[in-house]
Amino acid sequence: PQGSEEAKAFVNAFLKRSMPKKKDEAIQDILTRKAVVLEHYSKKRTKQKRKKTKGFTAKQRREMRLFEIEPEQQRYTIFLPLHELWKQYIKDLCHGLKPDAQPQMVQSKLLKADLHGAIVTVTKSKCPSYVGITGIILQEFKHVFKIITKEDKLKVVPKLNNVFSLEIDGFISYIYGSKFQLRASERSAKKFKLKGTIDL
Repeated sequence: PQGSEEAKAFVNAFLKRSMPKKKDEAIQDILTRKAVVLEHYSKKRTKQKRKKTKGFTAKQRREMRLFEIEPEQQRYTIFLPLHELWKQYIKDLCHGLKPDAQPQMVQSKLLKADLHGAIVTVTKSKCPSYVGITGIILQEFKHVFKIITKEDKLKVVPKLNNVFSLEIDGFISYIYGSKFQLRASERSAKKFKLKGTIDL
C-alpha cells in the first residue's frame, strides 16, 4: 500500500506520460475537475497483403482436360434437364416472357444471358455443312459453341460467319456469331449497340 504522496506522484507521472502534449497546469486543472481523458496514440498497422490463390494456367487446363466432355457423357437426353433449367432462367430474366413483352427488351436480355443449356439452330452460314445443326449448347468459348445434337454427336460450331436462331415459347431470336465473339463472362458486361443491317 502506498501513501497519499506516493499515489499523487504516481498519478502525476502517469498523466505526463499519457498526455505528453499537455503542460503541468493543464493536467492539474483536469484533476481538479475530476475528468481525465487519456490521449491514445495508436500505431499505424501495416496492412498485410493477401496472397491471391493462383489457379491453373490455360496450358495446365488443356493438359488436365478440364473442359473436355467424356464420350460416354455425350448424350442429348442427359442435358435435357439443363435445357429446362435454362428455360426457367430466361423466363425469370425476362419477367415471365409475357405476350406483351417488348421484343427489344427480350433481345437485349438474351444478348447478355448465359446460353449454356439453350437449344440453337444454325440458320445461315458461309459453310453450308453447318446449316441445320440443332442442339443444346454445352459450352461457350470466345470463338465457338460446343453443341450436342439429338443424334448424340458433339459439334464444335464457330461463331464467325454463322447465324444462330434461338426459340423460347414462340419468341425467336437470332444471334449473329460474328458480332458475338466474346466469352460469356465478358458478354454480360458489354454494351451492345443496335445496328441497322448485319452481314455475315
